[in-house]
Amino acid sequence: MLDIVRRNRRLREKSPIRALVRETKLHVDDFVYPLFVTHGVGIKEEIPSMPGVFHYSIDMLQDEIEVITNLKIKAVLIFGLPEYKDDQGTSAYIEDGIVQQAVRHIKNLNKELYVITDVCLCQYTSHGHCGIIENGLVLNDPSVQLIAKTALSHARAGADMVAPSDMMDGRISGIRALLDIEGYQNLPIMSYSSKFSSSFYGPFREAADSAPQFGDRKSYQMDYCNSREAMMEMELDIQEGADIIMVKPALSYLDIIKQGKEHFNVPMAAYNVSGEYSMIKAASKMGWIDEKQIVTEVLTSIKRAGADIIITYFAKDIVKWLNE
Repeated sequence: MLDIVRRNRRLREKSPIRALVRETKLHVDDFVYPLFVTHGVGIKEEIPSMPGVFHYSIDMLQDEIEVITNLKIKAVLIFGLPEYKDDQGTSAYIEDGIVQQAVRHIKNLNKELYVITDVCLCQYTSHGHCGIIENGLVLNDPSVQLIAKTALSHARAGADMVAPSDMMDGRISGIRALLDIEGYQNLPIMSYSSKFSSSFYGPFREAADSAPQFGDRKSYQMDYCNSREAMMEMELDIQEGADIIMVKPALSYLDIIKQGKEHFNVPMAAYNVSGEYSMIKAASKMGWIDEKQIVTEVLTSIKRAGADIIITYFAKDIVKWLNE
């Protein structure tokens, strides 16, 4: 009787068979592309710590939206840099705020492009925290009121989805209740459900001018040592009305993405954040890695872990590579 050896290499021998049996495949529909919009005119400025990513004034968005549209990327996530800041984050929820202007302009350029807005106060507060400060503490419930007010202002501007990133307790129910009362029952919420207090946000905080002016955000963003707590945060957000849950950052939290996907029957998003992007860009510039191969492997790992939606600054690049 013959000894039968299971030869898995048979299905790895040639490129066509590897493609045919591949379990995880990236597609343009997986990606959301973040955009940074700012006040002013004629501004397209590269962010020093994020090569290839730019600040755009409203009047300079047209060419970028055309590129995104031609690549068939379906959705963008808008971050705003306001004209002024105060301790209440007022410019986050005014009618002519920077995100509100950007939403209206993008919808005029391409009404089919799906526009998601980041809902938070940190870019808009003079102290850089994601809520109202009293005696050096971030107050939860008063902050939720302003965060919900910000989400409503985005909805009124024409946003297709709001994405609260503040990590205040109860903000999903606060947003959902206000949106429903105001007639936006069909507007979905993508919650930054498990947003960890991470060192990977450094380049973003430069890009969004959102670094806290004192202390840190560890009292409201999650301890990166905890996974059971992450599941609890996801469960609470779903109970409060979140339509999509998110893990941020992505690459060091693949286990959290996987657990969340296995536990909950809602779409899972993952944010491939600025620090992950900038490390690859820096190593690639030095010639230490092949950027295309590394990016493809990283994004595949995020999808393989369970992400249905990947928010990434590499969205335009990966789509171009997938089309080669």
